[in-house]
Amino acid sequence: MRLRARPRGDPSVDDALDAALADMVRATGAAIGGVYLIEEPTSLLRLVALCGLPLDFTVPWQRLALTAPVPVADAIEEDRLVWVGGQDEMARRYPRAATVLPYAFALAAVPVRGVRRRWGGVVLMWPADHPDRATTRERHHITASAGRLARLLDDSPVPPTLPGEPRVVPVGSPRHPAQTALAAVDYLDRLPDGALALDLEGRITFMSGTAARLLGRDAQRLLGTRPWQSLPWLDDLRYEERYRMAVISRAPVSYSVLRPPDQWLTFHLHPDDSGISVRITAGAEPAGPAAGRTGAQPPDPATGRAVPAPTAPGRLYQLVHQAAALTETVTTADLVALMADQILPAFGAQGLVLSTVEAGRLRIIGTHGYPANVVDRLDALPVDTGLTPAGEVLAAGVPAFFGSPAELAHGYPRAPVISGKQAWAFLPLVVSGRAVGCCILSYDRPHPFTADERAVLTPLAGLLAQALDRARLYDTQHHLVHQLQQALLPRTLPDLPGLDVAARYLPAAHGIDVGGDFYDLLRLDGAGAAAVIGDVEGHSMAAAALMGQVRTAIHAHATAGAAPDQVLARTNRLLADLDSDLLVTCLYVHLDLARHEVVLAGAGHVPPLLRPAAGPAHPLRLDPGPPLGVDAGARYPLTRGPFPPGSVLALYTDGLVERPRTDVQQATADLADHLTRADVHDLERLIDSLVHHAWPAGGLTDDLAVLLLRTAG
Repeated sequence: MRLRARPRGDPSVDDALDAALADMVRATGAAIGGVYLIEEPTSLLRLVALCGLPLDFTVPWQRLALTAPVPVADAIEEDRLVWVGGQDEMARRYPRAATVLPYAFALAAVPVRGVRRRWGGVVLMWPADHPDRATTRERHHITASAGRLARLLDDSPVPPTLPGEPRVVPVGSPRHPAQTALAAVDYLDRLPDGALALDLEGRITFMSGTAARLLGRDAQRLLGTRPWQSLPWLDDLRYEERYRMAVISRAPVSYSVLRPPDQWLTFHLHPDDSGISVRITAGAEPAGPAAGRTGAQPPDPATGRAVPAPTAPGRLYQLVHQAAALTETVTTADLVALMADQILPAFGAQGLVLSTVEAGRLRIIGTHGYPANVVDRLDALPVDTGLTPAGEVLAAGVPAFFGSPAELAHGYPRAPVISGKQAWAFLPLVVSGRAVGCCILSYDRPHPFTADERAVLTPLAGLLAQALDRARLYDTQHHLVHQLQQALLPRTLPDLPGLDVAARYLPAAHGIDVGGDFYDLLRLDGAGAAAVIGDVEGHSMAAAALMGQVRTAIHAHATAGAAPDQVLARTNRLLADLDSDLLVTCLYVHLDLARHEVVLAGAGHVPPLLRPAAGPAHPLRLDPGPPLGVDAGARYPLTRGPFPPGSVLALYTDGLVERPRTDVQQATADLADHLTRADVHDLERLIDSLVHHAWPAGGLTDDLAVLLLRTAG
């Protein structure tokens, strides 16, 4: 049963899911809850139901990649409850999320896993006064509630809906009897302080007469409005931010504001699950940095015109969220993937074209939602072709928005026909006055761009430009480094009768510095051969240069007939003469293919693994000497062992067994066990299997080299 975005169908499963969320929030004592479901085939997390929070607060979180660095994604991928006890822990573990949610609260994320599939996850949030650790009882309630939700989805004959925006689910709370309402109003009107009631969306639902007098506005004009929208002197993001803080942390908040011309008012916000009670007091100007100034927007001193009202905080938080995400992109592929997974859904767009400016043409480097034939027609168009607005947008440095084909066709008649889309945002990507590319967001239906969307997309274009510029620089440097690395490694390995060989070098997942891992296979006189693998300390051009010198020295001494211990000893003295600050580990193996035996000498290197034709794989125990370059007079003991027909000898560098939070000896034992069970007939596939075993999710933190040798059986 696949989940896809679709119109609302059978409401029963959706209503049951909403009711289950409300029950889960009540049972766990949470203040806020949300259900995420996995959308296939995009593997996006979609927020489908929400309670205890205004909808616009969730704009940055409504669509998330399964790999996003957020608690709910981790909970689903790791199949466990993730608990974040407070703001400090959030900042430490999930810095991007903490940037967008700088509030005090406790959070739990739990997977919703059915019998045959992963459905998604649930996020729950508690007020700021919640202890930073969840009790055993709380954890049981959370996981049990998630289990009931999974069973509900498993048993449903139809899949739940993936709505365009989350459904807001009321949790429900007891209300005061109607007969006491008038008495309560009279009571509040007699007090010197004003009283306001806001719902969780920030709209005024009640106002006492005293509050109306203090605010200087008739109650009927304010009911149903948000204070910062209906009172110009409150039109300041700082004050709306205090409201957001109260809603998310469920903790009291106070701030002072100057009501023109000279009346200071202090607002005391007291939130709960149903809304916010506000007490307004009048007084003298408060002291300290928390004191607010007038929120009215002054005219621009240069033009004398009124400055437009600030963009809605929901959009600003969305921009902050995207900015934080963009800082984590490294390659151009990373950038395109992030835009497709997060930026397109955030703005409701379906299409993306990302181009760079090269030699006066727009070269497409990434797309989403376009067929290949359309991409071919748009690729490599001259910047000044006039076929699309891209050239004009880049020349002016100002975005262009077209809400329908008619709008675009007015100036560019052929453009709508080429793309087949119905609305477009053309964003110039400019860095320090230099055009680096163009980003096009497109829509399958007409889309009138609101002022908020334009206000966010315009600065977002600048962030995208910087991210693209960094990514292209990284890609260029990484390509050059890769070419250097390949030049320092053997292009081919010799064909030796009776010996099958496969080798692989893999760089770390990120980083442009060249690594120092190397391998080699040398043909010696008679039926002899030498296999070498090593690792120069560090990742730098100096490491690469030293690696080349070590390989050359070993090759010279080995082909001159030196014994394995002497090969390493002489190479060690060379490094001592070079006075290098870098250490080198190395393993030298002399292969006697006629006698089916090996002689090994090691210099601080990880031991190889031997898998006999019959029997388990195991590390070969060596008596190694120190790394090369440590002691000019060091000796390198020899170790002899059998290498019977059909055996596989695996040489590798420490990148295959040294992983974060993993014991090296245990990792080596696990690798040997995997080699025992693996199919060794295809050595190239065997390397794939070993690397995948060591790094199942990819993302190597260090480069690695593997050299496999198998004698003919």
